Amino acid sequence: MSISLRKANTRLPPEVNRVLYVRNLPFNITSEEMYDIFGKYGAIRQIRVGTNKDTRGTAFVVYEDIYDAKTAVDHLSGFNPTKMNKKFDHKKKEEEITKLKSNHELE
Repeated sequence: MSISLRKANTRLPPEVNRVLYVRNLPFNITSEEMYDIFGKYGAIRQIRVGTNKDTRGTAFVVYEDIYDAKTAVDHLSGFNPTKMNKKFDHKKKEEEITKLKSNHELE
């Protein structure tokens, strides 16, 4: 995934903006997953995930604070959400196995 800051005010440098344009996302990513990924860096005002043919795999993430947006860019540039989903699925499966073991009184 690649992220760039959207230039909304020409008087400010591009790093100082609270609107992020995110691309190279998996087409099936949900808004909830986006909030999980980007919410770690600060309060989010809005996330708009592209849904039509031309915008799939992209999103706009709007932070409340410009410094949170900058932190997100610094930490998430080059991040691969597909790998995160695989780890998440693995963790979910482990939780299901633990639950089944406890239901059936197995160790």
